[in-house]
Amino acid sequence: MKLDKVKITVTGAASGIGKATVLKLLESGHDLIVVDLPGANFDFLSPSKVQIIYGDVSNQEDRNLIIAASKGVDGLVNAAGKIETKNLSDYSIADIRGLFAINFESVWDLTANIGATMPSGSAIVNLSSTGAKVVTNSNVGPYAATKAAVLSLTRTFAYEFAIRGVRVNAICPGLIETPMQTKVSEGLAKGQNLQIDDVIQKRVEMIPLKRFGTALECANLIVFLLSPDSSYMTGQAINISGGLVTF
Repeated sequence: MKLDKVKITVTGAASGIGKATVLKLLESGHDLIVVDLPGANFDFLSPSKVQIIYGDVSNQEDRNLIIAASKGVDGLVNAAGKIETKNLSDYSIADIRGLFAINFESVWDLTANIGATMPSGSAIVNLSSTGAKVVTNSNVGPYAATKAAVLSLTRTFAYEFAIRGVRVNAICPGLIETPMQTKVSEGLAKGQNLQIDDVIQKRVEMIPLKRFGTALECANLIVFLLSPDSSYMTGQAINISGGLVTF
């Protein structure tokens, strides 16, 4: 698939799916703005090829910096996110607000304010989750709620920006080999008093393809959605789950 040389902003760019997306985009020589928390490890990047912004997407001042730097970009990937794993009764309102600030509020703010400056032919990709569509365990319920909200805002902005030729889509990863999924498996193991290898095996057995996906597989889908090859797609929520979710 062809993606002309463009400028793209990627949040959550130092690890997981965000990192894989950055590396994939760099293969084509794109100009990138990469965003992650202060102290994030960007040693895998050459500073001459990217603009690095150290910031917390849940913080308005930091988001304002990202928005200002990203004015007129051709692509935006909202990959920053946070997950918690514990019994529903143990979540405080502060916990839930914190998850929404990172997973939903930041995506809304960046999509609205960067998207408003993007030229025709540009594209935005938001990371949602299969958890927005199905429940496989209740311990990540608030996280799943934030990702369901991301699907709604994706459809809203797809409708809003369509007249300007700016597309907005979401991907819904299932169980992907990332630090976030390791955290989930560790939390489930602790909560169920099981060994982590046993928990991972149980999770794999739920997947028709019988394996976790990779961050690179997700990155390939993101690059497709950024490219002209997906020019007639907007407002979509695309599963990448090994068959775990089929709607």
